[in-house]
Amino acid sequence: MNKDNVKLAIAPIGWTNDDMPELGSENTFQQTVSEMALAGFTGSEVGSKYPKDPAILKPMLEIRGIQICNAWFSTFFANGDKAKTIDEFINHMNFLHAMGARVIGCSEQSKSIQGTTLPVLEQKPIFTDEEWRLTAEGYNELADIAAKKGMRVTLHHHMGTGIQTPAEIDRFMALTNDNVGLLYDTGHIYYSEGSQQAMLDILTQYLPRIFHVHLKDVRDSVVTEVREKSLSFLDGVKRGTFTVPGDGVIDFKPVFKILDDYGYKGWMVVEAEQDPALANPFEYAVKARQYIRENTGL
Repeated sequence: MNKDNVKLAIAPIGWTNDDMPELGSENTFQQTVSEMALAGFTGSEVGSKYPKDPAILKPMLEIRGIQICNAWFSTFFANGDKAKTIDEFINHMNFLHAMGARVIGCSEQSKSIQGTTLPVLEQKPIFTDEEWRLTAEGYNELADIAAKKGMRVTLHHHMGTGIQTPAEIDRFMALTNDNVGLLYDTGHIYYSEGSQQAMLDILTQYLPRIFHVHLKDVRDSVVTEVREKSLSFLDGVKRGTFTVPGDGVIDFKPVFKILDDYGYKGWMVVEAEQDPALANPFEYAVKARQYIRENTGL
């Protein structure tokens, strides 16, 4: 892969989990970003322990050679909370812009069960036609707002949300303008469909609109347990649903090849939330970095 086109980042969620603060509560912000740099990454997404003031955060990252590439943003368009969502989005966008990021990873969280105790594989929300219309309309507006700042909006398809499956991704992409992008997440497609092929099909189909990539591996044995025991998304995370590339069942070589052949420009982010007590974050960051180096030359 071309080093001029693709940069590598890692998300802090392997060190401290914002949805379950008890996971990795002992890991400080300074330790997290230091270990990211030591493992060989040059980018990071944003976690709850990160200082919120760019004047404080930026120097702490720059001294380690780390840049912010994105940060999660929850939208609530399907719920009808358009004004509040847009207001909060503008603040979030301005923070990211000040940090040098040019992509905003959004997730439509209306009716989401990802943070609840409900069984993730059985009770995901299904949007009505009106909820789809509101969501698409909202994302088109966000993309227009971001474009004025030279930034791009992406939808993070996610387990336990109304936009999870390939059919739902298809519908979202058909309803939105071409300047609304997709945050392509290998782990969430594989988890949803249990299929390497489905994961590659989405990648191939939407390449021109993929503005950000999450590299996340999956352990089939844990997904089976989640299914058989009707577990929640977070229960699965604690048991080890996700891991870093090269440690689970996904073959990333075709993913890298498709992105490289297309000439993808942007960040690839290792985003693999695990319990840090079971999966030492630094060890797994090093493991991921080594796997990517061996399979992409980056």
